[in-house]
Amino acid sequence: MGGSQPLDEPYFKSSVFRLYRKRIIWLLILFVAEAYTGTVLRHYEETLSEVIALAFFIPLLIGTGGNTGTQTVSTLVRALAVGEVHFRDIFKVIRKEVTTGLMTGATISLIAFGRAYILGVHWNVGLVVALAALTIVLWASFVAAILPLILHKLKADPAVVSSPFITTLVDGTGLVIYFTLAKIILHL
Repeated sequence: MGGSQPLDEPYFKSSVFRLYRKRIIWLLILFVAEAYTGTVLRHYEETLSEVIALAFFIPLLIGTGGNTGTQTVSTLVRALAVGEVHFRDIFKVIRKEVTTGLMTGATISLIAFGRAYILGVHWNVGLVVALAALTIVLWASFVAAILPLILHKLKADPAVVSSPFITTLVDGTGLVIYFTLAKIILHL
């Protein structure tokens, strides 16, 4: 989204090179940041090799976390833009978004457990997936609740930075949450 900032000239008058310059820096920053997701996977390689079924749920979990964060950020950026929310409201926003995250996370965790059952994985892997889904949705809700408010307070445009940052952050931390729960519950 950083590369999609409003142009200071009409779209068709902007050169391809100008569009490239606006986008490449953000894409490279996000590319490097996403590389840490690979580092997390490498760190948990042994855990993955012991229970290969854990790999089936990685896209589901990080996608859900990113989507949760992006929805929350979008709601808050709009609320900031129209003056409904201010930095002083941060604790009310956290309470509201974490409560919403708990409700959505609980629903998603039940569906995730059902998905694990349908795939025929052991029930304890399903439990890991369900708990990870709940925890990742809660984490994404919390981070996405505070990030736009902090960016706005720092005079940065939360609409430009929030969504890509949330997705990148939640991808990596979501994997840490997932594999940590797997190690604890599966005694790996």
